Amino acid sequence: MITLFEKTAMMGMGALSLSQKKAEELLGELKERIGCSEEEGRALLEKLKAQAEEQKNLLTKAAEEEVQKACDRLGVVRREELERLAARLDALEKREAPQDPTC
Repeated sequence: MITLFEKTAMMGMGALSLSQKKAEELLGELKERIGCSEEEGRALLEKLKAQAEEQKNLLTKAAEEEVQKACDRLGVVRREELERLAARLDALEKREAPQDPTC
């Protein structure tokens, strides 16, 4: 499962690594090879960027879910839960603190 996750992550990062320079090179090739206009090429590149961003978001969400499942299996407590319990403990300690009778 880890290997599949690693491969998916690498694929997602590879798709996102399309730099502006590479995009311009690809645009030039598209114009030469298939005779598309610069406007059509740019529209295609924008579509590819949008799809890459969507894939990145999906990959991030999937990674977060897998990490959470692993933490749940291991019994790791979430930070929010720990902070909530610490606040509750503080409140209980303040409520049950012995009062100084001299005051």
